[in-house]
Amino acid sequence: MVGAGAQGGPCASILSRDSDVSEIILGDINLNLAKRVADRIGSEKVVPKRVDASSLDSLVEATKGVDVVINLTLPRFNLNVMRAALKCGAHYVDTASGPDLDLHPIDYMVGKQLEMDEEWKRAGLTALISCGATPGLTNVLARYLCDELERVHEVRFRVGEAPVRKEKVVKTWNPGWSPEVALLYRSSPAVVFEDGGYKRYPPCSGVEEYVFPEPVGRCTLALVDHEECVTIPRFIGKGIRYVDYKNVVDEIAVVLGNMGFASNEPVEVGGVKVVPRDVLLKLVKPPVNEFLTESEETIRSRPLDYVYCTVITVRGEDEEGGVEYRLMRGPHVPSVEERLELFRRFGTELIGVALPAVVGAKMCVEGRSESGVIAPECLDPREFLRRMARAGAPVKFRKIVIRETLIE
Repeated sequence: MVGAGAQGGPCASILSRDSDVSEIILGDINLNLAKRVADRIGSEKVVPKRVDASSLDSLVEATKGVDVVINLTLPRFNLNVMRAALKCGAHYVDTASGPDLDLHPIDYMVGKQLEMDEEWKRAGLTALISCGATPGLTNVLARYLCDELERVHEVRFRVGEAPVRKEKVVKTWNPGWSPEVALLYRSSPAVVFEDGGYKRYPPCSGVEEYVFPEPVGRCTLALVDHEECVTIPRFIGKGIRYVDYKNVVDEIAVVLGNMGFASNEPVEVGGVKVVPRDVLLKLVKPPVNEFLTESEETIRSRPLDYVYCTVITVRGEDEEGGVEYRLMRGPHVPSVEERLELFRRFGTELIGVALPAVVGAKMCVEGRSESGVIAPECLDPREFLRRMARAGAPVKFRKIVIRETLIE
């Protein structure tokens, strides 16, 4: 595993409790962090190691002899980690393809990974990209719906959120995850698959009001740069003409991006050249690694901050004609007992990104995936969902079928 941060800790914890796993090399450039995570997990399987994701030699040295590399560091290191895994004969999994420091759109970022497809096929290995929560589980659920259709016209993703508790305070910018990724993500061009090709739109354009079930309710959504729009048309096919992805606008991140704080270009201030993004990220409070402070006591005393709802709409044709499938996951505010059950099973309740990555990794190692560079929708969706359920985290959703009906 590369990265011992907010996702690396939960992922290592899940794997440490898996009887199929004998050793987990937990690599991070911050060896002290990797050691703290290993101590928190308390399993002899977890071996902390200093690994520099920017150094191919460091990655190769750590990767020798492993079956699969799970990459949970920043997306800008993806290609390096992929090369190391391939060189060492290991499968590869990551949870996001972008963004990068140069604000390349996501079709470019995914494209650079797909350029390695033939190398992975020749090696008989799998590189599974973007297999977290979203992208990741969303891709699997979209494939589940598309399998019901003979032809698919469009796939739309809508993700809403709302605070569990309304607080009347003036907040500073705290995205709750990597500030670097959150800023760049909101500042990169949004990619939509439209009329058979990828089209790029300004960040956070295509604003719409979308009403989710309570307690999420009405949300202002906008286009964002997301991997589903790139991989689903490529791997599902079926004549898809349109794919987009919208979620709740992070207004502060958008304003900061519009002001130039995501820029890589130095500006002169008082005779000194500085990179705006570096200044901002220096000032933003780093996210708290909740995994390190997580316990049954904190779960009982610390309520969740947000509730989420994901709606995936697929329109197309089946044997009866035109049809629309709508899959809705959430909203659900888990009880304290539900959260404690996850913690006792996995050693963490923070499994949203980590568990899909683990499920994908195991399917690769067990030969349940094609070789080459693939996305989660290339995996058998029913098998993936069965594995999530067997692990102790069933994916619950509602499926609505809308069909034009005429009674004569």
